[in-house]
Amino acid sequence: MARRVFITGFGIISAIGNGVEETLASLTERKSGIGQVSFLKTSLSCFPVAEIRTDSDGLARLAGIPLSPVHSRTFLLGLIAAREAVRMSGCEGLCSSMGMIGSTTVAGIDQSDRYYRRLLCGEATHKDKIPSFECADSTELIADFFGITHHVTTISTACSSSANAIMNGARMIKCGVADRMLVGGSDSLSRFSMNGFNALEILSPTGCRPFDNDRNGITPGEGAAFLVLEAEEMVGSRTVYGEVSGYSNCNEAFHQTASLPDGTGAFLSISKALQSASIEASEIDYVNAHGTGTKVNDLSEGRALKTVFGKEMPLFSSTKGYTGHPFAAAGAMEAVFSLLSINHGLVFPNLAFETKMEEVDVVPVTQLCRRPIRRVLSNSFGFGGTDTTLIFSKV
Repeated sequence: MARRVFITGFGIISAIGNGVEETLASLTERKSGIGQVSFLKTSLSCFPVAEIRTDSDGLARLAGIPLSPVHSRTFLLGLIAAREAVRMSGCEGLCSSMGMIGSTTVAGIDQSDRYYRRLLCGEATHKDKIPSFECADSTELIADFFGITHHVTTISTACSSSANAIMNGARMIKCGVADRMLVGGSDSLSRFSMNGFNALEILSPTGCRPFDNDRNGITPGEGAAFLVLEAEEMVGSRTVYGEVSGYSNCNEAFHQTASLPDGTGAFLSISKALQSASIEASEIDYVNAHGTGTKVNDLSEGRALKTVFGKEMPLFSSTKGYTGHPFAAAGAMEAVFSLLSINHGLVFPNLAFETKMEEVDVVPVTQLCRRPIRRVLSNSFGFGGTDTTLIFSKV
């Protein structure tokens, strides 16, 4: 019989707060983190973002480490979230038996934004920054901080990255390859990502409006979240906040950036996650949707939800109206929101929604709802059609 995978700790930092308590307060008070850019130097400052209002010096203080010139913003955000997760789990002394799967899309690109051109010109002054450019850097630095050596790897599958980190960590525990895993992701705002989404013409000029008929694009965000996963028999008397009870990944391979408009990939991901959890669609109490605010993504996901749940649609919402789209960190951040939903009996509102989509009859929750929540389904859909669905359950 496969082992059960329990969640004993989680940590988060985003534009709506540093830590679980600040985050929960912002979610319940409908406090969005979307606003004008402050720290990122970009020619696209006319577009709103969900930025953490702290510079690298401040982040290093929050992380409890001296700032090094080679520390990327992505690493600092990740370490802050990971430290909270490990503290909450009460397994600080057990890190040597822990594995780690981190994730990112931009990695240390805040460093390469600043120094890449100088390095191309042959300047040797900034060669010490080069290791921070690659995806594995933040994961390896966090693993080194905790002394994790058992299994350390990094996933980069665009916006589904940290959801895939959670899924793969859970699979390792279920299969007996690991007893406990630190899983999650981190991404920071950068000129590279802003310019890239601007080139795709999907930056929202007003702030994202997930599932609204008049939605006009994404709002880039930044942040990090990590979870501590443990096999049931390893937990002992420590607190359990939830269980990873189902998961699935489906690769559409339809387009470099867009999802299948008819929702086929999202439908398969959701359906297979329900099958993995051995539950019926009617047993889902809340769906934390991917809901980025783009025309194609929201329509595709809306159609998939309608196909899976039919007339028995559970309460659903996208929380990206709070945090923007934090890219690789999205799945892990929304896993934290799912756990807060389960442990506090809350469904968080879909901010900025006014008008139902013309093409599909789905309406998200627009007010804070208080009710018992036993199971949450969380979607994370990435570029290239890498669709991932996670199911979290009350224990």
